[in-house]
Amino acid sequence: MTTTTTTTVTTDPLLLDTAAALAEHLAPRRAEGPVVLVPTMGALHDGHADLMDHARTLAGPRGTVVVTVFVNPLQFGEGEDLDRYPRTLDADLATCAAHGVDAVLAPAVDEVYPGGRPQVTVHPGPLGDVLEGASRPGHFAGVLTVVAKLFGLVRPDVAVFGEKDFQQQTLVRRMSLDLALGVDVVTVPTRREPDGLALSSRNRYLDPDQRAAALALSTALRAAADAGHHGADAARRAALAVLDAEPGVELDYLALVAPDLSDAPGAGDARLLVAARVGTTRLIDTLPLTLGGTDDPTDHPTGQPTPEQETP
Repeated sequence: MTTTTTTTVTTDPLLLDTAAALAEHLAPRRAEGPVVLVPTMGALHDGHADLMDHARTLAGPRGTVVVTVFVNPLQFGEGEDLDRYPRTLDADLATCAAHGVDAVLAPAVDEVYPGGRPQVTVHPGPLGDVLEGASRPGHFAGVLTVVAKLFGLVRPDVAVFGEKDFQQQTLVRRMSLDLALGVDVVTVPTRREPDGLALSSRNRYLDPDQRAAALALSTALRAAADAGHHGADAARRAALAVLDAEPGVELDYLALVAPDLSDAPGAGDARLLVAARVGTTRLIDTLPLTLGGTDDPTDHPTGQPTPEQETP
């Protein structure tokens, strides 16, 4: 489990709701140190606290940490949970205060998108059409568009993202590089509950039985990592054996890829990503693993290969 050192401060962050107010606040501070951004949709938990703590370390005592709280409608597709996504601004502000945040930008939708849905958006390219992009068409165009907009509003030196949204942070890093946005994109490891469940704002939707079922995601990833020295197929079989044994999990995809999300190597560093629905809640998780160069099915406790359910 990832651990964190909590930063205690005595002053509340400044709450702002317009880009103009944020620009006025940041203008005299930019010469003092770096501006570090933590983009969020609110409903903050300890995983977000890890991002803030890391941002505070990167900013140093003279830099500025800005957290944005904005539920971005562009990244929600038809039938997704935009309307029920939790809004907990008062609690979010308390979390920000406890973790060294200097300013919170919590704009209305028409402040971020004046005049309605933007006519010019960011196309994520081919990497945006696989995995989450295949399951949620248009999702990454919405994500990259709002992140580009937030980069423009805040003009940070560094932006901090969580590893759990691995495809997202990969695309954001690529966008910053390809479009010369000048923002250093930093990733922080996933925070987990003691039993392994990855923290997510959507976990609050799970009833006790569903939460128990959701543990299959992290258990499957660990099983794959343990089996990885036998090769890619053994890693996939180990993960699928766990997921297939849990009837409360409806698998969307299980994908074994290289760290840059290209095809998985025959041996070496790789990453496993999983997405599944538990009840009405869609969850994702990811874990790095190291693949060995051989794959002997007799070495795996399930014996014969399990039919793959992988999204390319």
